[in-house]
Amino acid sequence: MRKSTNLINDKKNHTSLESAVYIVGAGPGDPELLTVKAQKLLQCADVILFADSLVPQQILELCREDAEIIPSANKTLEEILQIMIERVRSHKSVVRLHSGDPSLYSAIHEQMHLLAEAEIPFEVIPGISAFQAAAAKLKIELTVPGLVQTIILTRISGRTEVPEREELATLAAHQASLCLYLSARHVEAAQAKLLEHYCAETPVAICYRLGWSNEKIRIVPLNQMANCTHEEKLIRTTLYVVSPALSQVSARSRLYHPEHSHLFRQSH
Repeated sequence: MRKSTNLINDKKNHTSLESAVYIVGAGPGDPELLTVKAQKLLQCADVILFADSLVPQQILELCREDAEIIPSANKTLEEILQIMIERVRSHKSVVRLHSGDPSLYSAIHEQMHLLAEAEIPFEVIPGISAFQAAAAKLKIELTVPGLVQTIILTRISGRTEVPEREELATLAAHQASLCLYLSARHVEAAQAKLLEHYCAETPVAICYRLGWSNEKIRIVPLNQMANCTHEEKLIRTTLYVVSPALSQVSARSRLYHPEHSHLFRQSH
């Protein structure tokens, strides 16, 4: 496994990459939310293997004109791995471009395992996740002093089962800021489980295609979450943010309070 990206300057003053797979988080959709490192990799890579159903085409405008662009929505894991392995063994650099942040619901676990098994070097480059983009769009902080200090990132069971110990109603018992991914197709079940612990008036932000040109954000009480989802005809790329922080309650952190002292400042 690689520790860091190695950019190589060749004799023609072009920048190239070592032959490896770079698993890159594209963020929620807005090309300007790419990390600087992700941009550099896209500009230099020989091959871009991207999740075309989840990554906007505008991001590909950063790629080299002669880069090989391969969509992956119609491919199996085995086909994707074969492409990556063949290209790296042909001394090419490959960017595997995922939506959001690769650490969340991106299926990179099995890719990394198989790449390591095939002795193909790889590196993971993080991206902005939808829950972070949602908080920024909503102009809220998901951890408010005296109100909520925990963020739960989860999903409801669908084709991929959620372990019983992580069942949604169990997590809802914490009444934390709960960010619900991949659950629009099962929104009635999700709403029912959340209502076991959150009050019916708890605000929910329904965020569709954050960062895309057709982005939608609706804030409704929890007991209207399913109805709003159906009215907007949302079945995918939807994030639900269920949080007391959406109530805009005023609170103050101790960190910058004049009575609070720390290593860099004495209390007044």
